Amino acid sequence: MKAESFLPDDYRPAEDEPFMNERQLEYFRRKLITWKQDLLSQSSETIDNLQDSARSVPDLADRASEETDRALELRTRDRQRKLVAKIDAALRRIENGEYGYCEVTGEPISLKRLDARPIATMTLEAQERHERREKVHRDD
Repeated sequence: MKAESFLPDDYRPAEDEPFMNERQLEYFRRKLITWKQDLLSQSSETIDNLQDSARSVPDLADRASEETDRALELRTRDRQRKLVAKIDAALRRIENGEYGYCEVTGEPISLKRLDARPIATMTLEAQERHERREKVHRDD
């Protein structure tokens, strides 16, 4: 029996069930796919907006404003593209049976953390250690 056939719409992963059971995996798979579809939809809107704004604007102030808007759209689009890549990686981890486990410690990532950030690859503690190390290296 496939997981999606017994996953109610109001299902939420709970600590008292086996970690990363079929229901939890299906819940996170659906969450990731929905997020990806939303991002791709926003992305196509961005492309449409950029194409609409590609017209020639004679006034220099208007043109500068338009260029600023376009640069912001492109930065947003680049962030979305990177996020889609992380979502795809999370979906692959679900398929490979690696989803929900810290890539550093191998420990389960908390369900609360995964629900808030389904692309998380580390436990909160490992992420904090990683960020502290990065900060130390940046300060050098």
